[in-house]
Amino acid sequence: MLDLKWLRNNLYNAADRLASRGFALGVERFKVLEEQRKSVQVHTEALQAQRNACSKYIGQAKQRGEDIASLMVDVERIGSELSNSKVKLEKIHSELHSILLGIPNIPHESAPIGKDKDGNVEVRRWGIPKSFDFEIRDHVAIGKLTGDLDCETAAKMSGARFALLRGPIARMHRALAQFMINLHTNEHGYEEAYTPYLVNASALLGTSQLPKFKDDLFKISRDGASDLYLIPTAEVSLTNIVAHEILDIRLLPIKFVTHSPCFRSEAGASGRDTHGMMRQHQFDKVEIVQVVEPSTSMQALEDLTVNAERVLQLLNLPYRVLALCTGDMGFSALKTYDLEVWIPSQDKYREVSSCSNCGDFQARRMHARFRNPESGKLELVYTINGSGLAVGRTLVAVLENYQQADGSIRVPEVLKPYMAGVEVIG
Repeated sequence: MLDLKWLRNNLYNAADRLASRGFALGVERFKVLEEQRKSVQVHTEALQAQRNACSKYIGQAKQRGEDIASLMVDVERIGSELSNSKVKLEKIHSELHSILLGIPNIPHESAPIGKDKDGNVEVRRWGIPKSFDFEIRDHVAIGKLTGDLDCETAAKMSGARFALLRGPIARMHRALAQFMINLHTNEHGYEEAYTPYLVNASALLGTSQLPKFKDDLFKISRDGASDLYLIPTAEVSLTNIVAHEILDIRLLPIKFVTHSPCFRSEAGASGRDTHGMMRQHQFDKVEIVQVVEPSTSMQALEDLTVNAERVLQLLNLPYRVLALCTGDMGFSALKTYDLEVWIPSQDKYREVSSCSNCGDFQARRMHARFRNPESGKLELVYTINGSGLAVGRTLVAVLENYQQADGSIRVPEVLKPYMAGVEVIG
């Protein structure tokens, strides 16, 4: 969420920068509400002062034995008017807050300007896509040959866009997650966490999934208790660890990693990548999050992106890094890098990780702060997050890049210790 004070003082600048994201800020409505707020607030404060003065005078009049009947009538009138003014002020504040919740983050000046994914800028590539001397199979065809990827049985029990993994491919899926977790904890300095898969609305509000993306969430309604939601990403649960906390600056950066399932309804996304495992309602992801002091956030984003890249490098999977343009960035991000891995059957790179600097956008919603030792004042932390990596899509990339002519799959070297030494899935 943006700083309301900053928005008041930079309204037209904010509108211009948000326009580069394709977001139209309702400047005129905001100005009207602000004028109303100022007027009603001044009136409310004046009424409060009048009531206080009258109450004080009534006390003094009582001591003097004077008739206070007319004064009591005035106090009652002022009190009634004050109550009405407070209600009006609260309605204005509520509308302003709703507007703030719907405004995306301001893009960083280093983010490329563009309307959509065509405006994304390639930053670098790693690895060379392999040439195959046989007809390339996609991951669904490979899974059918081995009998270990079964979307039909999954559909029987859950509907479309679910997958059942069995045998060696199920083990490879688990191996990938374990490999990623071990890499990030042992080499990149992240603390492993196990977090809830069900969270309340406040947690989703804190990381900006609510109210913007409510239609993409799976909600569980409960009688006599607040609703719970299945997490769309462990970014929600990891980042909310610091919600409503005042952190010791000496502990920053805080770096978390977890492996979790993710659940997304993805309303309106039907028809895109519904074949196989590319876009599912349930998928696994290893998530990495950093909570940092503001001045270090851009370097933290670079470091976190490199951490995610290292997974692909050790798996020897060709990939590229894109700097997302303003029109393609996520709602809470001020700058984002996407990692896209090579998918042979599609003859193109596909997203396997998105790494974002959210600035203080999430921290303001979560009230996550630290005390500046120089000024002694409380300041908002900055939050960085990314996939390190999406396990299912990484599995797709491994199956397709390591396929052989007979339909078997070679096991990447780094995964062999997690696969009991198995070298080929046949």
